[in-house]
Amino acid sequence: MSSATTETVRKMLESLPEDLQERTVEHLREYVEELREEIRWDRSFSATQDHLAAAALRARREIAEGKAVPVDLDAQ
Repeated sequence: MSSATTETVRKMLESLPEDLQERTVEHLREYVEELREEIRWDRSFSATQDHLAAAALRARREIAEGKAVPVDLDAQ
């Protein structure tokens, strides 16, 4: 983060009463953690995308060849 951006955030926080500063910081922590989790998910998905595409092609081929069997979700 650039120093100008950091300074803007600092000034915004300082303009609030202290109790609101603490609440805002907590919200920021939660938001940043959500963003980090989203980044992890995106990286994980990107790393497996080729495998998922290959599995989908294989499934389509097996369906076309009559090798696929529908799953009976009601069967126990």
